[in-house]
Order: sequence, then C-alpha cells, then structure tokens
Amino acid sequence: MANPLVGIFRVKELRERILFTAVMLIIFRLGAILPIPGINISELNAYFQSQANSGNAIVDYLDFFAGGAFSNFSVFMLGIMPYISMSIIMQLLLIVFPSLKKLSEEDGGKKKIQGYQRIGTVAVCLVQSFAVTRYAESISRVVPDLLTVSMLSFTLIAMMTVTTGTMFLMWIGEQITKRGIGNGISLLIFAGIVARLPQAVWELIVKVRARELNLVFVIIVLIMFIGIVTLVVFEQQGQRKIPVNYAKRVVGRKMYGAQNTYIPFKINPSGVIPVIFASSILTFPLQIAQTVGGNVAWLAAVSRALNPQGLLYNVLYVFLIVFFAYFYTQVSLNPVEIAKNIRENGGSIPGIRSDRIEEHLTKILNRIVLPGSLYLAVIAVLPTIIQRLFNFPPSITYLMGGTSLLILVGVDLDTMSQVEALLKMHHHDGLTKKGRIRGRNL
Repeated sequence: MANPLVGIFRVKELRERILFTAVMLIIFRLGAILPIPGINISELNAYFQSQANSGNAIVDYLDFFAGGAFSNFSVFMLGIMPYISMSIIMQLLLIVFPSLKKLSEEDGGKKKIQGYQRIGTVAVCLVQSFAVTRYAESISRVVPDLLTVSMLSFTLIAMMTVTTGTMFLMWIGEQITKRGIGNGISLLIFAGIVARLPQAVWELIVKVRARELNLVFVIIVLIMFIGIVTLVVFEQQGQRKIPVNYAKRVVGRKMYGAQNTYIPFKINPSGVIPVIFASSILTFPLQIAQTVGGNVAWLAAVSRALNPQGLLYNVLYVFLIVFFAYFYTQVSLNPVEIAKNIRENGGSIPGIRSDRIEEHLTKILNRIVLPGSLYLAVIAVLPTIIQRLFNFPPSITYLMGGTSLLILVGVDLDTMSQVEALLKMHHHDGLTKKGRIRGRNL
C-alpha cells in the first residue's frame, strides 16, 4: 500500500470512476475519427496533405480545440466549444437580466437554466454546422469527388450529425463529472490535446532531421517549455491567506470556542477558465469567417484579420483573458456573499471594521486577479511569439506551449486533487509524500 498508484486501484470507488472516465474518453477519441456521412475521406485527406506545406493557421487552430476532429470532418468536429460558448452567454444573461438571476436561485431554477443552455447550444451548433457545410462546398470546388451525395443532402446530414455529436459530447462531459473523475468538459479538451502531442513531436523530429529547424533553437524552446510548466504549477497553487477570527458562540446547549482560520484566495482563482472562455469566444466568429468567408467579401476580410498569428487576434485574446478572469472571479467568489457569511457566523478580519469587509476583500481580489490574468495572457500568446522568433510550425507551437500548457497543467492538477481527496477519504496516503495537491476550485 506504500505505492499510491496501487492504492488507487485498490479503492473500489476510485477504480470504478477512473475506468468509467477512460471508457468515455475512448469513445470521444473514436468519434473524433468517424467521418460525417457523405464525405469521401480519402479525397479529404489528400486535400489536407496537399495543403500541409502551405499551412492553414486557422484550420490548425480549430483542430487544436477539436482534438484533430475538425480536419477529419468527423461527427465531433465542433468539439465541446459550442457548449462552452453558450455557457458564457448564459452567465452574461444572468447578470444582465435580474429575472433570470432570480429564477436560477429558486428551487429547481438551476435545472431550468441548464435546459435553456442546452437549447441555446443546439442553436449555436446549427449555425456552426451550416458554416461547416459551406466550407465543404468550397473544398469540393477544388476536389470534385469530395462529396458522395448532393450538396443539399450533405447540408442536412452534416447539420444533423455534427449537432448530435456535440450534444453527445456534452452528455459525456456531464457523465464524467457525475460518475467519473475530474471535470468532464475540461477532460474532453485535455484528451484532445494529449492525443495530438505524439504527432506534433514526430513532426518536430522530422523537421529537425530535414534541417528545416535548428536543433539549438529546438533545445532552447524545450527548456523554455519546461520552465513555463514549472511556473504554471506554482501560479496555479499560489494563494493569499486572509485571516478570520471567530468569537465564542452558543448553538443550542453547546458552546463553541473561538477559532482562528483563513480564507484562501488563489492568485488565479478562475484557473484556466479565462483561457478556455476567451478561446471559445474567438473560435466562433473565426470559424464562421473561415468557412463562409470565400463567398462573402466582408467575412473573408474578418477571417484575414482574425488570423491566430496576427496582431489583432492576440490583442483581443489578451483582453478577453483579463476580462473573463475578473468576470469569473466575481461570479465564483462574490465578496458580498463571503462578507455576509463571515458576519453571520460571528467572524471578523483582524484590523478591518465589520462594515468594510466587502471593500477589503474586493481590494485584495482586484490586486491578485490582475497579475494572475496577465500571467495567463502572456503564456497564452507565447506560441505566436515562439513561432515568430524560431519559425516553428503552428501545429507544434499550439500543442507544446501557451494555451495547451495551461489546460494540461490546470486540468491535471484538478484531477489529481480529486484523486488525492478520494484516497484520503478511504484512509490511504495521498499522491505526494510531502505537501498537498491543490485543485483550481476553492
């Protein structure tokens, strides 16, 4: 029992959760290579191989979040991003419309909000899947044998298939969260990134052998990546402790003594959520512009302006990461609610008057969220900087740095913290001999 990995599989509940998660992720990866009916997959592969030398940064970017499913024209080609986009829209609507906020706080209100969110996800999927059919039509002009059915039939089949695929992915994510280990939606993105890493590493080796990349530059970049992973781990686990003192109080016939505790405010309370949200918001117009842009002049201009390697895209990316870091922190860590709970339980913060606790907590949150969000933004745009400096191909930089590192490290820490909590609950040692793994959530 000294080996934590052996302990994981000795605990029945944990073993069942891990096996269930593994089965769901295998189904996800199988669906990522299952093509939409009506597509000639051999012609499609030949087309993308012919485009490999010239490169298509937007397709590589969309492929990154779909785990390679976009270029395969698979049933999961939209990935889980429509659901994330709709969840962002719903969070904003809850703030804008007080009636929706009130509904969510009622009994059964959360289920109603989730129902609206699912309906909205279907609508987003239909719009994006229609854009996919226009993209297939533009490719069919170059490759006449791409479609094995008429364009009208393919449009109807593709919209129904891709929408169903995304809704099925959403169900898989919810089941993993409920019956598996870790956050299901985050694990689906995590699995897509990990599945493409071997191909990216092999492509890097091939380019080094062909002398297209300088080996010294490759070693420098790999050292940078290792250093960034280390910094990400420290940043994800760093926290500011706010001391709270509780006075003696009587509950029923029992008297509870004074307690000294603290509120742990993480340096980056929202984890990788701002990066995922910002990427999702930018992916939606980017995909529409890329797939329909060939037929509409202004959409083609938008597609060129929103090139993931361009200045405008990266400026918007940084701005959205900072915005969502503040937005999600205010949603998940409301200083007013925290201060209310402290006062109701007879607590106080040393040196702070009771009526100014909200102001004090808000000031601390603002001070720690800004550097944390800027840190996330710098790491997220790192692939573009590396690509400009060392001429790395986009498929490698997207997968080996920036957003992928944040998601991989953040999701891994979150999942490991849940595994360790279950081990401790069953009286086993944790995964680490010293210290404790902290997840992203408080």
